[in-house]
Amino acid sequence: MDVKADSLYQEMQSMIGQTRLQPMEPQQLSEVNTSASEFSTMLKNAVDGVNSLQLESRSQQQRFEMGDKSLSLADVMVAKEKSGIAFEATLQVRNKVLEAYKQIMNMPV
Repeated sequence: MDVKADSLYQEMQSMIGQTRLQPMEPQQLSEVNTSASEFSTMLKNAVDGVNSLQLESRSQQQRFEMGDKSLSLADVMVAKEKSGIAFEATLQVRNKVLEAYKQIMNMPV
């Protein structure tokens, strides 16, 4: 699974835009729970995808070091860079979520 930071950011922005445009009505509370579970599912899938990229990169690196002739150094380096970029994108999303959480917690009630 490829983690694309731009598409993830755009999707989060559209979710924010939808919540700002529509006033909350009592019947929409179930939709909020549904979107929260969809977001958590999307986030879990993204983290699982990053994990699988890292495992695949590690596997390719070990196979190359053991002398597997079917892998080139370029393949191993590309896999390593993909996993690194995916991990960095995950860290950036985590940092933004924590920042938003801190802002919400600091709001006066």
